[in-house]
Amino acid sequence: MKTDRSRILSLPALHKHYRRAGRCLKTAACAAVLLCLYGCAHGSDRHEDSEADTTSVIAAEEKSDFTSEAWAWADSVTCAMSVSQRAGQCLMPSVYAVSDRPTMLRLRNYVTDCHIGGILLLRGDSSGATAIADSLWQWGRGVPPWVAIDAEWGLGMRLAGEQVYPRNFRLAKVADEEMMFDYGYEVGERCREIGINMVLGPVVDVGPITGVMGTRSFGPDPQVAASLGVAYAMGVESAGVMSVAKHFPGHGSPEADSHNRVAVVKRDSAALHHIDLVPFDEYVSHGLSGVMAGYLSVPALDPSGRPAAVSPAVLQDLLRDEMMFRGLILTDAINMGGARGYSAADALAAGADLVVAPTDTKEALAEIERAIDEGTLTEAALSERCRRVLFYKYLFAGK
Repeated sequence: MKTDRSRILSLPALHKHYRRAGRCLKTAACAAVLLCLYGCAHGSDRHEDSEADTTSVIAAEEKSDFTSEAWAWADSVTCAMSVSQRAGQCLMPSVYAVSDRPTMLRLRNYVTDCHIGGILLLRGDSSGATAIADSLWQWGRGVPPWVAIDAEWGLGMRLAGEQVYPRNFRLAKVADEEMMFDYGYEVGERCREIGINMVLGPVVDVGPITGVMGTRSFGPDPQVAASLGVAYAMGVESAGVMSVAKHFPGHGSPEADSHNRVAVVKRDSAALHHIDLVPFDEYVSHGLSGVMAGYLSVPALDPSGRPAAVSPAVLQDLLRDEMMFRGLILTDAINMGGARGYSAADALAAGADLVVAPTDTKEALAEIERAIDEGTLTEAALSERCRRVLFYKYLFAGK
């Protein structure tokens, strides 16, 4: 459903708009994966009759077959790639969502010279976004592209003429999980129509409206941020589009804006686990797919002061080992002020899989190759990152 960008649906109208009978999942494979994950997370809270048991078994088997197929494809493609091509798959530069000649030439160079994994769409329109997605598919030589977008209050946040919805802070006052699921599903459906397969959201930073995140956040209650954020993400992924929770490990409390400089999180470890990490814990426990790390210095987690997006202590020790997240780790845009002094290679060495919006994509590729030569990033680690990127492409972008 399209409207002028200035139009914002009232919350009752939004809820009514999303209540439609006979809603179905985009693909049986995605449905099987999500049903199995949801059942595992909530099985102890549900009464299951024999029919439900049978459904769960079938879903688990389908999920197993589908994921095995995805890993086999990711392994095969990774092994056939050069170091440069593997490195390129871990880069996602940004472009305006327009299809003028300079933009398309730039994109073609990104694909042919840098072997990029995908594109983050900035401001433009849906026709430009579709033209970019179609071209990336044509140039990809069998490897599907990521086409990602920030859609924190709908696609109208970036694309002219697309729907604009209420901000999270407002939704938190009236929304329930069903409404947020439907909202996410609707956004995901529209993304698929345009050619977008990754939404950089939900924002699950816990903080007051007076904080840096402002109305982007669901507010100061971690349980509200967790339940509504996860419901929205489940909706997005049920439509066949990857969600990315941000900004790990939580941008709700710092006074600084990481767009300008590193933001410092002063909370101790106990406060982090009881506040900031709650929504991310919930997101991970539901088996959802992507987490974006911010340029946040968290001394309680990494006394060195390295920003989270380039910190092994945050990405590997906390997110991977302690929280057992097995999905895709993205950096926030590495051209932000908070990333100053750090490179794409630093992010990959720390544990990130996909580096977003390098200032100079060709130089970022060269930095990764130099890091391999110098031994600060191992080829095995790079292959692991590339393999994971390709696995999730198989799930959400199609092979």
